[in-house]
Amino acid sequence: MKIAIVGCGFVFDIYMRTIRAHPELEVVGVFDKSSERMKSVCTYYGFHSYQSIAEMLDDPEVEIVVNLTNIGSHYEVSRQALEAGKHVYSEKPLTKSLDQSRELFAIAEERRVRLYCAPSNIYSDTVRTIASAVAHGAIGKPLLVYAELDDSPIRLAGFENVFSRTGAPWPLYEEVREGCTYEHLGYHLVWICALFGPAVSVTAFSAELVGHKAKGLPAKVGTPDYSVANLYFSNGTAARITCSVVAPRDHRMRVIGEEGEISAAGYRRYRTPVRLERFTRGSLSARKLEVFQRHPILGSLFGVGGRRIPLSRNWKSEAVERDQQIRSTSQQRVIDWVRRRQVYAQDKFVGVAEMAREICEGKPQYLSPEFLLHLNELTLLTQNAGPQGVAVTPTTTFAPLGPIPGTFRRQPSLTTFRQRPLERLVPRL
Repeated sequence: MKIAIVGCGFVFDIYMRTIRAHPELEVVGVFDKSSERMKSVCTYYGFHSYQSIAEMLDDPEVEIVVNLTNIGSHYEVSRQALEAGKHVYSEKPLTKSLDQSRELFAIAEERRVRLYCAPSNIYSDTVRTIASAVAHGAIGKPLLVYAELDDSPIRLAGFENVFSRTGAPWPLYEEVREGCTYEHLGYHLVWICALFGPAVSVTAFSAELVGHKAKGLPAKVGTPDYSVANLYFSNGTAARITCSVVAPRDHRMRVIGEEGEISAAGYRRYRTPVRLERFTRGSLSARKLEVFQRHPILGSLFGVGGRRIPLSRNWKSEAVERDQQIRSTSQQRVIDWVRRRQVYAQDKFVGVAEMAREICEGKPQYLSPEFLLHLNELTLLTQNAGPQGVAVTPTTTFAPLGPIPGTFRRQPSLTTFRQRPLERLVPRL
């Protein structure tokens, strides 16, 4: 399908890291209110530029508008595109108001077009593997989810010196003013709610803990840099999600069940290894020994942390396995090779690809409007909870989504792991 992109900032170049993995998507043009940014992007990638949003929306070739503007512009840009009869894929959060989000979906229904929203990490092989293992009983009945999104002390990270491939600065002031909850909570909400359904109760807290996060801004900007959301689901599962730009980087994903735990180190590498631990007396007792806490590899011999399991694959797995950019120097290819294996390997375009496939094949919207509204509401509740906290019942809900589409290889039986020989020794200590 033919797409046009609004917003040529830092995230634009992150999307473009995997563009060659999606030949079914043709970028017919871009627009940015900064003519300088638009010129840089078009010169680098060879894209056509529009002189206004109106010109872009008047182009009959444009089928999907990808909204990569700043958060405060999401609603207005998406509204204009929907009213022009274009499908829309928006960066998160959809809007900063649940009423505005409902309005956008109403317009989409009236115009018979579709509205989708990031994040796309639900389509990663890591999330697919976790979802499949939980669904097939690898950990027994799921009881508890711990999801971390501490993203390092923002004031110490040196982001003012970070620029994208086309020279866009890292959006430091936007990140500080809008806060880590708007920016990050969705990465965990999307997979947790997809697995366990709508939250039936929420207890949340948010606060601004650190001052002087960026030069030129007030000491405190009034936006939380720390938040925690506790969710309860109708199947009896509870989840706790923590976001901050205060603590060092920690993106762990853990699902604990009656019989074991499945975990991954984070969401930003779409093929992050997944580990499964089937609880035994030995592995649980081994956790008490300090030597195993200091030396995880040694602890794994006694069952601590479980074992790596084969990752699922999907129709777009290769997007994060090799260089997919339009242009790369030898130095950039080396840096990107290390980044993909150690730090960051997201395919942000996969959400647009899944959207286009559903439209072309006439399939229902997997991430349903009701699902996206629920994520939007949970994000807003957590962002606005404040230091006094809130305990509320969400007003939105959605029908279960079912298995994640596009998975090629599903998991073998994971319920028959054998106990390691050394695990039998630890209960005696």
